[in-house]
Amino acid sequence: MLLDFSRLGALRYVLAAIGGLVGVFLLLPIALIVALSFGSSQWLQFPPPAWTLKWYRQLLADPDWLAAFLTSLKIALTVTVLATGLGLMASFGLTRGRFPGREFLRALFLTPMVLPVVVLAVALYALFLRLHLNGSFAGFVIAHLVVALPFAIISICNALERFDKTIEDAAVLCGASPLEAKLRVTIPAIRLGLFGAAIFSFLASWDEVVIAIFMASPDLQTLPVRIFSTLRQDLSPVIAAVSALLVGFTMILMLAAAFLRRDKP
Repeated sequence: MLLDFSRLGALRYVLAAIGGLVGVFLLLPIALIVALSFGSSQWLQFPPPAWTLKWYRQLLADPDWLAAFLTSLKIALTVTVLATGLGLMASFGLTRGRFPGREFLRALFLTPMVLPVVVLAVALYALFLRLHLNGSFAGFVIAHLVVALPFAIISICNALERFDKTIEDAAVLCGASPLEAKLRVTIPAIRLGLFGAAIFSFLASWDEVVIAIFMASPDLQTLPVRIFSTLRQDLSPVIAAVSALLVGFTMILMLAAAFLRRDKP
């Protein structure tokens, strides 16, 4: 039963205040990191004694940081394409298929979401050592694909379950082949689900650090791994600048997803 907040009286203001305090508690560390990225002190001092863009200029002039950024971007884009494509095919099977073990298969696809990430990282590391994939671009993509695929499947399955299949059947009755009906009717209708799958798959790969640490090599590091390794050696405000850019980029993607969902006809 849904809770009617209009009947709570003064209690709703207490609940709103609690919600606001929780929001501040969660967002305050991020705001501090952004502020530190503009501080002039080289020791992550807060409040900053002065404001500067020095650390952003230093970041953009460092080839190692740029290489890590490009590596993360290439891996995340590859994972996004593969996760969305494979998630679309798997979602059709899970929502339209009628075969024994379908629910077990659905749970199996979603297992990486509930499995502790360290356990998953160790398992992938052991497997990839045998396959000689550790430290390779293909190993990164496969490992991140395991993490990203459940998000794509959830998003696309939800879109397919809300879609009225009789529209697709009507297209087939009008002369379209089953494949043509899916390509020209169903997929355009679930485009927001596909976009959501792409966004969450990209972010799952872009922000992943635990598995990436196991997969990394001296020649191939993602941006989160570069941040983690730099933190162990030096607390430079450049790390705050990188973190601020990561947060800003993630927020832009999430706002774009929310904007498109709001404008859904």
